[in-house]
Amino acid sequence: MRAGLIIIGILLLGAGIWITLGHGSYRETNTLVQVGSAKVTASHDKALPSWAGVAGIVVGGLLTLGGLLKR
Repeated sequence: MRAGLIIIGILLLGAGIWITLGHGSYRETNTLVQVGSAKVTASHDKALPSWAGVAGIVVGGLLTLGGLLKR
């Protein structure tokens, strides 16, 4: 249990730092026009919000400390 908390905490810390530095993104595809079976789509890359990175850092830090300090 203790090792699991530490590992998950470190992974969340790394992911949070990655997102906060601006490297996290996802792709969104929108249908612009659809006529019958033919359609025109557009794909956009969007950045993940910085609050998600900060939340990952905070939660990851708490889990890591909890795993290290637990007796």
